Amino acid sequence: MLRIIEKERIAAELKRILNKRSLLADPQIEKRVAEIIGAVRENGDAAIRELTLKYDQVELSDLRVSPEEIAAAASKAGEEFISALRTAILNINAYHQKQKSEEWFETAPDDAVLGMRSLPIEVVGLYVPGGRAAYPSTVLMNAIPAQIAGVSRIVMVSPPEISPYVLAAARELGISEIYQVGGAQAIAALAFGTETIPQVDKIVGPGNIYVTLAKKLVFGTVGIDSLAGPSDIAIIADYESEAAFIAADLLAQAEHDPHSSAILITDSRDLIGQVNSEIKQQLAKLKRKEVIEAALKENGAAFLLDSLSQAAGLTNQLAPEHLEILSSPPQKILEKIKCAGAVFLGPYSPVAVGDYIAGPNHVLPTGGTARFSSPLSVYDFIKRQSILGYTKPALERVRRSAELLAKLEGLDAHARSIEIRFA
Repeated sequence: MLRIIEKERIAAELKRILNKRSLLADPQIEKRVAEIIGAVRENGDAAIRELTLKYDQVELSDLRVSPEEIAAAASKAGEEFISALRTAILNINAYHQKQKSEEWFETAPDDAVLGMRSLPIEVVGLYVPGGRAAYPSTVLMNAIPAQIAGVSRIVMVSPPEISPYVLAAARELGISEIYQVGGAQAIAALAFGTETIPQVDKIVGPGNIYVTLAKKLVFGTVGIDSLAGPSDIAIIADYESEAAFIAADLLAQAEHDPHSSAILITDSRDLIGQVNSEIKQQLAKLKRKEVIEAALKENGAAFLLDSLSQAAGLTNQLAPEHLEILSSPPQKILEKIKCAGAVFLGPYSPVAVGDYIAGPNHVLPTGGTARFSSPLSVYDFIKRQSILGYTKPALERVRRSAELLAKLEGLDAHARSIEIRFA
């Protein structure tokens, strides 16, 4: 059930939510992750096998999944799944094709050449979570923008046994370099390389706290996409909004994790009552009931405002990963929204359609990081080079200013490197 947060308590509740958003983990967990990284860095494949046996209870002979195994697994996925997968691929590809980065060059009147080159990252590691669930959508959302960017080698890792649906998704995209290893040890292998698993330039893909902390610790040796936290959603709705839809969408995000956040923002007390009633009814039919109940107890809330004109301001402070605007017309509030990972407009745009099939990326900034971060995109797989080419006359026009600034900073060798060209 959602706790009702009335106006006199809104500031305090908002502060509580914002203060809880942190990647500060149990020091013992972080210490263990560092030990795992150290073991893989020092002992390579042997450490991978030992850690996989310890944490996944799987004894590995081959780390890499063979082409025959990939084909066999894909054949088990079923025609209906493959058809749905291809529809998703088509839409995701079409959306991300619009994100191609352009290079530019210009020549100034003094013949100085300036420009920007866009180059794809060469080798990317893709982490796909395993466990009790299968996440073929993770393969699509991470690999497709990388391929569009021009990444030449995608190395996929996932805990054993890898789901046939995940392998089928990889096969549809032509990803054949797949290793059955998960957890912090997989991140370490991608970051530093082993005898079998290559070192990559950037690691993308979600995971549990061990994976997230491992990404944090190896950042700098490799690039990472983000440090993802629990999923969160905010829904802005008025008295005319459909309570059953709201309840279903809040429950959908709460089922991800006991620490997920599900927030309703409204000016209607009656709507809150209807939504809570729907949550009770719908929850009884769901498989992940215990996870959802824990999430709602910890982070389920309904903010009751005097007017929906206050909704955008509150939302911008929350900076939710997902934002649904169900009040009519949604565009009126959308104009004022500055901080949200992805926005879903109207009653027939649930987050789930964005998670799987619509086209925009479902890898979104969590934990309020939508204040400064963006959804995963083609741009995340492109690096840029600045280009500068001066002639002697062009350098002479600016030399005195450049030398002055260098000397003011105490860097006389910098100044001398310009002066020597006119000695």
